[in-house]
Amino acid sequence: MNKQLNIAQRNAVLTSMIKIIEANKDALLAANKTDLENYSGDDISMRDRLKVDASKIADMMRSLKELTNEADPLNIERFNFTHENGVQVSNRTAPFGTILIIYESRPDVTIEAAGIAFKSGNKILLKGGKESLNSNLVLVDLWHKALQENNCDTHWVSYLQFNRTQTQEFLEKPSEKLDLIVPRGGEQLIAFVKKHATCPVIVSGRGNNFVYVAAEADLQMALDVIINAKTTKISACNALDKVLIARDLPRKQEFLQQLTQELKKREVEILTDSKLKGLDGTSEIEAESVWHEEFLDYKIVLGQVPDLNEAIAFINQYSGGHSAAIITQNNEVAANFMNNVDCAAVYHNASTRFTDGGQFGLGGELAISTDKLHQRGPIGLQHLVTNKWYVKGNGQTR
Repeated sequence: MNKQLNIAQRNAVLTSMIKIIEANKDALLAANKTDLENYSGDDISMRDRLKVDASKIADMMRSLKELTNEADPLNIERFNFTHENGVQVSNRTAPFGTILIIYESRPDVTIEAAGIAFKSGNKILLKGGKESLNSNLVLVDLWHKALQENNCDTHWVSYLQFNRTQTQEFLEKPSEKLDLIVPRGGEQLIAFVKKHATCPVIVSGRGNNFVYVAAEADLQMALDVIINAKTTKISACNALDKVLIARDLPRKQEFLQQLTQELKKREVEILTDSKLKGLDGTSEIEAESVWHEEFLDYKIVLGQVPDLNEAIAFINQYSGGHSAAIITQNNEVAANFMNNVDCAAVYHNASTRFTDGGQFGLGGELAISTDKLHQRGPIGLQHLVTNKWYVKGNGQTR
């Protein structure tokens, strides 16, 4: 096990990394161009996540800069107690040890997620998808340069160039100690990791996010929120997939007509349940299973529910447990919704697109967990730690 790096060493590596990325932008863009040219799939969300441009490079550098300004998450005292016999007991944060991040398509994970895990004092193993191999190898080489520049072992950040069979074998029988695995990708990847892993897994689950337009909604606000949540970044796990409309919504038909027009302007395919069928430019859903789906595409489902309780029950049945929003001017109704919807993030009069570590003031995120242990929602620097008990005495026995 590598000896723990102190906060000055960790920050120095991150600072070096910012300069090294800046100096090697052209090499990264060239590698990513090769990855994009090699990608033959038709998944538009994966292609969007795969692409690296000047804006994404700037985001990588900014995330590292923000990380250097964050307080050290390690050795923070969470509890202390002095026993009647004088033994002093305290509980402090500690690194997990070695974290494996398995991800699809997104080269920025190689910087942003690895940076958070590294600042938290952990050794990082990275296993990216074959579609982003060239980009990832360049970025890992930059990590090694930053570590070497600060006299740190390059083993703090390693890349596993494994195929699927080798990955399965590593998950089942790791060749080194693994303390935590974080899969970042679709449901198939997450299911594969959960099936074969022999250590704890943080599940960054599907989105399938809902907005409920309640009877006392501001209709222009509802329209703005839905369009933003659905269309600004369809590849994001916090994008909107389903809209529930209150049966007694005033000016309901006028609102639905305006909503469908705005969605069609943005080339969104619109499906409806049987209660809303017949809206211009829409088609009725063919199977109930569509309510479970996360689209990651220009596609949305509109449905109608009789009341708040039905909306809550419907979301709890079908959503991915990620994010859900209510649009209403009634604060009591909103509180009822937010307290009873079983999602990691619940919203009142705001877009689900804010479920993001940076937007929540965490300075970035490793993943957005839909599990309830050990942390739910965006997992930031301060959450990527475990804890240890420190017990100090002077010879006490029990």
